[in-house]
Amino acid sequence: MVSEHASPLAVLGGVDAGGQNVHVAELSAALARAGHDVTVYTRRDAPDLPHRVAMRPGVTVEHVPLGPPEPLPKDDLAGYMPDFGRHLAAAWADAPPDVVHAHFWMSGLAALAGARERAVPVVQTFHALGTVKRRFQGADDTSPQQRIRTERAVGRAAAAIVATCSDEVRELARMGVTPDRVAVVPCGVDATQFSPAGPAAPRGEWLRIVSVGRLVPRKGLATVVEALRGLPGVELVIAGGPAADRLDADPEARRVRRLAERHGVADRVRLLGAVSRADMPPLLRSADVVVCVPWYEPFGIVPLEAMACGTPVVATSVGGFTDTVVDGVTGRLVPPRRPDVLAAVLRDLLDDPLRRAEYGAAGADRVRSRYGWDRIAAETLRVYERVAARGRVSTELTGAVQ
Repeated sequence: MVSEHASPLAVLGGVDAGGQNVHVAELSAALARAGHDVTVYTRRDAPDLPHRVAMRPGVTVEHVPLGPPEPLPKDDLAGYMPDFGRHLAAAWADAPPDVVHAHFWMSGLAALAGARERAVPVVQTFHALGTVKRRFQGADDTSPQQRIRTERAVGRAAAAIVATCSDEVRELARMGVTPDRVAVVPCGVDATQFSPAGPAAPRGEWLRIVSVGRLVPRKGLATVVEALRGLPGVELVIAGGPAADRLDADPEARRVRRLAERHGVADRVRLLGAVSRADMPPLLRSADVVVCVPWYEPFGIVPLEAMACGTPVVATSVGGFTDTVVDGVTGRLVPPRRPDVLAAVLRDLLDDPLRRAEYGAAGADRVRSRYGWDRIAAETLRVYERVAARGRVSTELTGAVQ
């Protein structure tokens, strides 16, 4: 596994620490349970990190020295990818892996460079595509200028692409990656940790909406805060971002609090800051509804975790949510940036405990049958076996910055 900015050991909730970190960690663990040896290569972002860490039996994390040993925004890492590729080539010179799985576009660039001499097949998962980010964020997109061009090159050079949702397949086709080279394998959920059984976090008399995610504008927290005006007797609990004692310095946390004050709902909005993985299932179980309303979302693991806990979900009809949330069965889908529609849907659902219970039960059943990590690992392994049998990797990265 090559995951340049998203370490499987990272504390979640920061600007660049979220679903990809979980995906790499859980997929690696599930592959190890199936008897495979996994090494995850990620950038060293602290001076005291050891070179190699045994994450669990069968999974080793190697911290690669690239740039200063401190946190850096992922958008600043592109210039280090040639060195990353050379590091991988040296590491694999005498003992090449059977398959390399690159996560995110910059990892793909490094992985293809590192695998070239040994012709090791590279499987690519983008997790997010620059074309989609540019479309929805416009001038606010801070991605390196070469991102979209490089993604096209990586998509064509990799032995196979693992997309996390059907919407991504269509986007890849527009980039020139033919569907016959793409397999859809979603993210998964640890159903032993996220389940309806277990304690719920304490709560008061108000009905509770929970929103979980990084504190960035595209996650749509402003939409939820505005919708709260039409939901008397309902509290909004927001998990994510820095530790609670550092929220005052976080620009998005400050913006959300100002919005809550402006809309007269500040007394019903609570920002928790970073919440540990151990504390996340109780928080999700405590919710009457979990709300996930970003403007766009490549996949989005929070709805699955909520569904696994038996909690109904209201999500925007974007990206992977259209695959995971079955409208009218496990929750509801709403258009992005429509607080009026969101408020109406939430009001109907919060007024109907029986329907919430039905959605919750259906969501838990759906996760158990489709999204367990062992099943996701088995589907991913079938992709690995196909490309390993072909035993090839492209040596050309036409149009990419190498």
